[in-house]
Amino acid sequence: MLHLTPAVTAYILTLSALLGLVLGSFSNCAAWRMAHGESVAKGRSHCGACGHTLSPRELIPVVSWALQKGRCRHCGAPVSVRYPLTEGFTALAFLLIVLRYDVTLDTLQFWILTLLLLAIALVDLDTGYIPDSLVLGILLDFAVVTALRGGPFWRLWLEGIFNGAAVALPLLGLVLIMDRVLGRESMGGGDIKLIFAVGLFFHWSCNLFTLLLACLLGIAFALIFRSVRTEDGEGAFPFGPAIAAAAFLSILAAEPVVQAYLSLF
Repeated sequence: MLHLTPAVTAYILTLSALLGLVLGSFSNCAAWRMAHGESVAKGRSHCGACGHTLSPRELIPVVSWALQKGRCRHCGAPVSVRYPLTEGFTALAFLLIVLRYDVTLDTLQFWILTLLLLAIALVDLDTGYIPDSLVLGILLDFAVVTALRGGPFWRLWLEGIFNGAAVALPLLGLVLIMDRVLGRESMGGGDIKLIFAVGLFFHWSCNLFTLLLACLLGIAFALIFRSVRTEDGEGAFPFGPAIAAAAFLSILAAEPVVQAYLSLF
């Protein structure tokens, strides 16, 4: 956008923010449905408390929640503040990504990745489980957009697999050792799958940065979220949100941060 007029730039940024609001609302809704065993593709949006089908004016991102004072118009049940927060976050995320990568395929790829990461974080917070379908969505995002770029598709795919495996495989080995030492699961398989999938998009050195950042964020999130209840009733630490947050920050800053670090030597 550096070569566009101010009016066109403002138009693109406004459109990006509005698109983020709408798609953030969809991602939030999809995550809620997955966490509650409902179909993502079928059925109208409804109140989680009374089942009332929401009208179009009740589905305006952020605005509807504010006008209804955070409550369902039909039954008066409180509507979680997570809805406007995630919608607002996605709008900001879309803005930051388009400012970072301009109007390119990188922006499209990272917009999709951000939506999937948001859904993964929300489902993991609610259930302690990362759906394989969402991880598969990340793999498809990488594959499809890489194909759209043209050039040596298979070489780019193999590079992505190497970059993801360079971090995920050693981590898997460490986790298996820790499982044996502790006599219990030290990290969920979904977390390792997610680290591999996210690693497709970045150089292996940036993936190390993502993993380190995820560990630091995980410690911080542990103090906030403590634990969630899994289907078997045991407490589990939701590491997915930390990985998702670290991956999003890596989209914006991993490459310059790693380059700045390496320049010290």
